[in-house]
Amino acid sequence: MAGIESTASSWRTGMWNLPNSLTIGRLVLVPVFVVLLAQGTTAARWWALVVFVLASVTDQLDGHLARSRNLVTAFGTLADPIADKALTLGAFFTLSALGEVPWWVTLLIAVREIGITVLRALLVRRSIMPASVGGKIKTVLQMTAITLLVVPWSSFADPDPFRVLALVVLYLALAVTVATGVDYVVRGWRIARGARAS
Repeated sequence: MAGIESTASSWRTGMWNLPNSLTIGRLVLVPVFVVLLAQGTTAARWWALVVFVLASVTDQLDGHLARSRNLVTAFGTLADPIADKALTLGAFFTLSALGEVPWWVTLLIAVREIGITVLRALLVRRSIMPASVGGKIKTVLQMTAITLLVVPWSSFADPDPFRVLALVVLYLALAVTVATGVDYVVRGWRIARGARAS
């Protein structure tokens, strides 16, 4: 009984640290962001932008804190990418529902993100597939595209140049998302083939 209590205690200690609390906070912010964005008003849009930027900052901060303070946990390793995907996909699906991002773009991004997450999970016992440089660039481009798309440019005198910029970044993010997805699939296939050969 003492062993079970000790294990539960260590799990709680490992789970409730600052990086994991930031990750949980990001998950909590996702529905807040989606509800605000879906309102369609300029004021709600600005608040949605604030929430999205705040959540994006926690994305960078929790990983840095976990590594620098040696607070990497099994919970954090699992929850962090889930929070990231929930935030970006929640944004893309809501923007598509509002008619601001084509549905085929959102669905292509969703298939890539969910597919690669499943692939990495299936291969984790054979080899860990670390995030590539392209994958990190993809994340930055997606976050930038969402930020530009969420800004209520209609409240500016000449919104058209900003909207064009937002779409350029969106399609650049899409291209990098697909390209890095193909790269991950090739890497995964090589890992699986190497495991079968051994």
